[in-house]
Amino acid sequence: MPPTIPATPTIPTAPAGPTAPAGPTAPAGPAAPAIPTASTDPAGRDQSCDLVTVPARQGLEAVDILRRGRDQEPVGPVLHDGACDTLGFIVPPGTADAWDVPGSACTRTDGRGLRIPAEPPGSGSGWLLPPADDAPVTDPAVLRAALDQAARLIEAADNCC
Repeated sequence: MPPTIPATPTIPTAPAGPTAPAGPTAPAGPAAPAIPTASTDPAGRDQSCDLVTVPARQGLEAVDILRRGRDQEPVGPVLHDGACDTLGFIVPPGTADAWDVPGSACTRTDGRGLRIPAEPPGSGSGWLLPPADDAPVTDPAVLRAALDQAARLIEAADNCC
């Protein structure tokens, strides 16, 4: 169980435009983690990104799945909101154009060059997994598979007794 973090307000994110699935896609509860703002890495490289937001329970399961996976796929930075209701996975720019995972939303950069900051963006958010040189972003296909598996695990756990 993750440590309890005091709730503080965050900046809400907007779901992707017309390619977002029909119906509610943003996680319920307080605002999602703040969208990263302009930044470069220590070597001065551009770190543009999109942000996939999911409910914390599914996101934490997905993080566990990704970190324990037999393929040892790198897991990019993961943000949490102050109330720990929502997690945000940093993914490559352009991911929002084809993101359609139910129960999640992907915020696109729209050419604005959102970037991975060294410090968590927005008041009240923080890094569950901070940025690292070996995993600048999470592969969207790998994240999709982990979120699908996490949803199945949660459904099975909720329906077992």
